[in-house]
Amino acid sequence: MIKEGFLENVEAIFCLHLVLSSDAGVVAFRPDEFLAGCGCFKAVIHGNEGHADISQDYVNIMKFRTLISDVPEIPYTPGVEAVGVVTAIGPGVNDLKVGDMVYHSGSVMGTYTEEQIVLADKAMPLPPIDPLVVASVMVKGLTAYFLVKSWFKVEEGHTVLIHAAAGGVGSLLCQWANKLGATVIGTVSTKEKALQAKEDGCHHVIMYKEEDFVTRVNEITSGQGVEVVFDSVGKDTFEGSLACLKHRGYMISYGQSSGTPDPVPLSALATKSLFLARPSLRTSGISRDERREATKEVLTNVASGVFRVRVNHTYPLSQAAQAHADMAGRKTSGSIVLIPDGV
Repeated sequence: MIKEGFLENVEAIFCLHLVLSSDAGVVAFRPDEFLAGCGCFKAVIHGNEGHADISQDYVNIMKFRTLISDVPEIPYTPGVEAVGVVTAIGPGVNDLKVGDMVYHSGSVMGTYTEEQIVLADKAMPLPPIDPLVVASVMVKGLTAYFLVKSWFKVEEGHTVLIHAAAGGVGSLLCQWANKLGATVIGTVSTKEKALQAKEDGCHHVIMYKEEDFVTRVNEITSGQGVEVVFDSVGKDTFEGSLACLKHRGYMISYGQSSGTPDPVPLSALATKSLFLARPSLRTSGISRDERREATKEVLTNVASGVFRVRVNHTYPLSQAAQAHADMAGRKTSGSIVLIPDGV
């Protein structure tokens, strides 16, 4: 229950599924406790207004291990996107009402909860798309959008290499790069994922456990290399990815599921005049208008069926530890959605 008078102190904020109290601060788990198998928990936050129930949250492996430098100090509540129902609003909120289905993504940490507070201008009305799909697609879709249309502009005639091609972002990257007219090479770990990558527009699929991807890319491109590598794997693929690039090629590292790559001397890039970038949605200065335009294009492509979004796995929020363990063990493909127990 929202404390009486609580909503009167802050303007234009509403909340997604939050447990409110008069205690300041956030109560959350430490990752080691969570991964050991703790049950469902609730975030307790003080000082904002509004309220809505979270019904789905997308799981991202980068919050599973502390491998990314911008992960907040613990304790913290992970999760960056969710779909929910507005249960309360504060003064100044005119375009949302109690009962509205909304989603938010990429701007507020802490969606691994049953309830959460979110600024009203960060929430979007839910489009006529399966909420499970929306919960799983927005951060991945926006990441894919900016990867192929901003951080590197994929064009017809390009050859691109996409690691983890059957993953959440990788799957969308394959479809988008194919749509833009590029020749798409994808790496995967299993035959099942190879079939999915083919369905998603990969012209060439490399099973990296059975063949060396650098050698295979060299064969596919007749020794020329690729214009760009989109690498979310990190340590295990980084050095090989650089070797796959043509002269003046772009290495775009947007994740590191296998760990942080070893430091690369600048002289290693000079051998072929390579470009190296590590973009992030949260730190790239994307404007509100840019985000809205990107969001519209992502959802339009999903709603029209141009892009496939596979929600292959759902877990109760209380089993989030198992979801992360399965993902780290490469037992999953596509998207995973956590659903609060009892929803």
